[in-house]
Amino acid sequence: MSKKIILITGASSGFGRLTAEALAGAGHRVYASMRDIVGRNASNVEAIAGFARDNDVDLRTLELDVQSQVSVDRAIDQIIGEDGRIDVLIHNAGHMVFGPAEAFTPEQFAELYDINVLSTQRVNRAALPHMRRQKHGLLIWISSSSSAGGTPPYLAPYFAAKAAMDAIAVQYARELSRWGIETSIIVPGAFTSGTNHFAHSGVPDDHARQAEYEAGPNAGLGEEIKKAFAAIVPPDADVSLVADAIVRVVGTASGKRPFRVHVDPAEDGADVGFSVLDRVRAEMLHRVGLSDLLKPRALA
Repeated sequence: MSKKIILITGASSGFGRLTAEALAGAGHRVYASMRDIVGRNASNVEAIAGFARDNDVDLRTLELDVQSQVSVDRAIDQIIGEDGRIDVLIHNAGHMVFGPAEAFTPEQFAELYDINVLSTQRVNRAALPHMRRQKHGLLIWISSSSSAGGTPPYLAPYFAAKAAMDAIAVQYARELSRWGIETSIIVPGAFTSGTNHFAHSGVPDDHARQAEYEAGPNAGLGEEIKKAFAAIVPPDADVSLVADAIVRVVGTASGKRPFRVHVDPAEDGADVGFSVLDRVRAEMLHRVGLSDLLKPRALA
């Protein structure tokens, strides 16, 4: 496996952190990016440095706030300045909220969309010019099985944002293929432990509206959902399976990487839903004579 220069967003914990460690262990130079590396994430920076030192791997932390174009541009410039290229960009940064959809303010919906969706556009606009000049590269998007599988209530803002990100990833894949840039979409299912998604999930700002739901026929529904959600996840479900899948994708030769990879111990049906969606989309391109957009063009 050739050594690649890899950037991961939101790598302070969860999928991002595990993936950063696994890719570094596979011999790549990995930039584990996160915001506020001298403040709230200082302990994570220290832990990552310790991991790199103890395992003799090339794993580096990088200041990158996905909600700031200035921060994103600065981070990309730093990588290009140090390495001259970016081979793999992994869109992992995200945030979850939990509660009745009506109790979230429009501003909360907008903020969640900013974190989960607009962030990818900021990073793409900074990184893709370099990848296009290179005439090669790999974009990996961390999607969600909720975009085509089972969708329990009280997660509407998050599910909507992940579905939007997935749709954008599909379109980017077609638009970048002739530039020699490849796309793989990783689709994790419900992992109720091993990440901070549920532990750090946001709550509605409209507490009065939320109380109305709790005082009405939906009383206790939130806890019902959490218990039901946890019950379908096998006790041995390991979040490191997601990191392992990404390592395999990165290690696969260009042009032979899978477009979509499902990592879903709960088997919520997303593999079935996406197989239909992706086939319909591909067939349309075949019909209009644009089949070449389905695979990256070999330019490098």
